[in-house]
Amino acid sequence: MELGIKQRLGALLLRNGKRYTAGKSKWTQRFNRWLADVKMEQAVQQIVLEEYVDAVKQAEERVRGLDEELRRALESWTLKPVVESLMALRGVKLVTGISLVAELGDISRFDSARQLMSFVGLVPSEHSSSGKPNRGGITKTGNGRVRRLLVEAAWCYRFPARRSSHLQKKAEKATKQAQAIAWKGQKRLCHRYQVLLRAGKVQGKITTAIARELSGFVWAIGCEVMGSQRASGS
Repeated sequence: MELGIKQRLGALLLRNGKRYTAGKSKWTQRFNRWLADVKMEQAVQQIVLEEYVDAVKQAEERVRGLDEELRRALESWTLKPVVESLMALRGVKLVTGISLVAELGDISRFDSARQLMSFVGLVPSEHSSSGKPNRGGITKTGNGRVRRLLVEAAWCYRFPARRSSHLQKKAEKATKQAQAIAWKGQKRLCHRYQVLLRAGKVQGKITTAIARELSGFVWAIGCEVMGSQRASGS
């Protein structure tokens, strides 16, 4: 909902020749200050602009409230260490981490990364023609919610791999092993994204391919954390 409002607000600004040129990133404090000074030519347009800005603020407040409720609920969840370790992955924040674990449960129940990929419908479909197996698009069977979360997270790998302060803060409570897996995953997936892009693949197929491999790193972290918990008897 918040994203949709921001998109409509952005479209309104563009239609009226209002362009933010003070920086590349939007929805920062600097952008909000610029937005507060925007004046539209028509009174009705100004009213619509103000309504969109208020709607964005309200949506952001609801998201912050939800985040706080989830953080409180997470404290008493036995799978809390898995969620915190998955947050070491690029593209996985609190809500995404909780949603993945809520949908998948004990990730170590999958015998292999391939099994998890199949469970969320990210493996290519296969059919035979003249006795020869041919691969088609992904099966899209299984858990569609997890598949969508992984595809959304996959977009983050279009940028070069780096240990940003944001990622390091997000990964503070992850195990050392999970952080190492996440860094390995980031390097591989960022490189893979660029390779597929240079090969002329369309964005949709690229993000699907990245999401498939990302699910493998989700599986590796889940198995590592659950294995450590069992070993320690907790």
